[in-house]
Amino acid sequence: MKKGLKVSMLILLISAISLAIIGCNDKPILNVYNWGDYIDPDVIKDFEEEFNVKVNYNTFATNEDMYVSIAKGGTSYDVAFPSDYMIERMISEGLLAEINKDNIPNIKYIGEEYLDLDFDPGNKYSVPYMWGTFGILYNKTMVDDVVDSWDILWNEKYAGQILMLDSQRDSIGVSLKRLGYSMNTRDLNELEEAKNELIKQKPLVYAYVGDDVKQLMVAEEAALAVVWSGDAVAMMWENENLEYVYPKEGTNIWFDNMVIPKNAKNKELAEQFINFLNRPDIAARNVQYIGYSTPNVAAQELLPEEIRNSQVAYPSKEILKNTEIFRDMKDMLSVYDELWLEVKTER
Repeated sequence: MKKGLKVSMLILLISAISLAIIGCNDKPILNVYNWGDYIDPDVIKDFEEEFNVKVNYNTFATNEDMYVSIAKGGTSYDVAFPSDYMIERMISEGLLAEINKDNIPNIKYIGEEYLDLDFDPGNKYSVPYMWGTFGILYNKTMVDDVVDSWDILWNEKYAGQILMLDSQRDSIGVSLKRLGYSMNTRDLNELEEAKNELIKQKPLVYAYVGDDVKQLMVAEEAALAVVWSGDAVAMMWENENLEYVYPKEGTNIWFDNMVIPKNAKNKELAEQFINFLNRPDIAARNVQYIGYSTPNVAAQELLPEEIRNSQVAYPSKEILKNTEIFRDMKDMLSVYDELWLEVKTER
């Protein structure tokens, strides 16, 4: 009898586990592809609970990595978070689905200045997520020169203490701006000059970095770094010796938007997720977790005063006048690839 009871209980336990697994498998699955460290993990959990779904969350390091994954089509993503120029490229190549705005009523909270931009007129294919600039983050205890120009990154005094972005578009853009050229130039002579300057700079560079820039600068293992403004905010929270500046030659202003790839399997669920992220309280939580700037004006009102008034997170119109949005280089992509390869392989 006892043995029979144990067997019966075991069968019931196995059945319960099986039903639980089946129940989990019955949940709709949303496949999300985002930058590393670019969302509050609790926000994902809250979305899963509120909508009774499962989110598969994967990350990429650069726009180019993201593009290759989606263009190849090996993995189907429902939501991705590319930047302006890459959105423009993906639209032109037919890689994105048009968004049904009826499913995203929270788009009403997005400020007009963040909508209808040149890379996606009318926002047919994308909804704003975060925005910012890139500039120079430096350690005030390690740098005793005035930091107001990209030139400081070529100063031999700081050899081995300089971090550059491991991103061809951004690093070539820095070199172009330093030389007084547009970040969107198609002039081969200007691009060649920018490349040569990066090669001259290379012996001074400690490393070409991505997300690891945060750890290195907070730990004071480098003195100067090219960083995105949101990362700068987060690092300055952790180390009071760090300061962020906008170089006088000008810089990039970027916009990361949410898009739905053409081969998405759960388009309506993707739109629900996009709408959820644009709910003011959710957008504000994301900002306070990752440090980036939100285009959601209702969310901005929910932020602490020191964030709302930060010139790093929300620079003045005067500063923004001296910025450029990256555009899709289309026919110049192979040129950029070759230039960056020459920089990275130079010994």
